[in-house]
Amino acid sequence: MRPRRCRAPTRSAARRPCRWPDGTRLRTNEQRKTAQEGPMSEPEIRDDRAAGRLEALQGGEVTGHIEYFVLEEPARALVPVHTIVEPAHEGKGIAGSLARELYGMAAREGVVVAPLCPYVVKWAERHPDEAPAADADLLAAAEDWLRAHPGRF
Repeated sequence: MRPRRCRAPTRSAARRPCRWPDGTRLRTNEQRKTAQEGPMSEPEIRDDRAAGRLEALQGGEVTGHIEYFVLEEPARALVPVHTIVEPAHEGKGIAGSLARELYGMAAREGVVVAPLCPYVVKWAERHPDEAPAADADLLAAAEDWLRAHPGRF
């Protein structure tokens, strides 16, 4: 059977969602996708400080990473430069998990994050409770360090 289309919201229609003739609720595309693929699991996150990479792994495969460096002056900070998620794994929350873990690492180490990566900057704006803003002087020092090390990233 074909699903019943929702009509323009009326007083009674606004209170109940569209349903199949048997009374079950219609699913959104996201609900259907999740039901077909099963629930998404959180990726395992591994910090490779020597390489400056925070990696997300699922099933032993690296599905995404944040490239970063540790700034020492004027204050110690983690500076993310790039966030990369493999195309087959985009849209699964991997970049957000990496950003959250980066800020968690910084908090555990008692340092700040000075994001230069556009994705991490946007993530921090959407999560101000988890991602305190970096000082403008620290961001300027991070940009100077990056310019002084052009082959690093």
